[in-house]
Amino acid sequence: MDNLLPQAYLIGLVLLLGVAAAVVARQIWRVRSDEVTLARLERGGETGQSDDAAALYELASVQLRKRFYSQAVDNLRKALKLARAGGDPADALALIENALGFALAAQNNYKSAIRHYRSALEARPDYPVALNNLAYALDKQGSLEEASQTYRRVLELDAGNTTARKRLERLERTLETPAPQAGP
Repeated sequence: MDNLLPQAYLIGLVLLLGVAAAVVARQIWRVRSDEVTLARLERGGETGQSDDAAALYELASVQLRKRFYSQAVDNLRKALKLARAGGDPADALALIENALGFALAAQNNYKSAIRHYRSALEARPDYPVALNNLAYALDKQGSLEEASQTYRRVLELDAGNTTARKRLERLERTLETPAPQAGP
């Protein structure tokens, strides 16, 4: 019995360290993978090989994960121009427009982000991610009623969307609370 407690402690410690090592290794793998992809795609751009929308979208996606928002905006604008010129399908245009809106919203440029989210929804009206992002940008811009309606549309398309549900509940509480009256 006296030896059981130290053994349990050591086993627990080894398990904890093993889990921590796995988490750190996974994060290192992700960062390394992003770095390799970023270097490969940037090299392709220097040699003129990234003249297609898909490669520019992939490059911008990595830049978004690394929070290089202004570079991602530039690449997404190029990708959008190429996708429109190349007659890419509406789903591809919707993805690029949504990503561009996300990059602009990350820079607090909600007015432009809203425009791109709406364009994504014109290309693909049943795109819950773009709807969710649009609702968030509308909320940030102060269009609470429209944001609330947009979150409801998200929930019609994706009833299990917990983000939309939580934000809608918060918005409804905000809309129900009367604004404070100014003094005499």
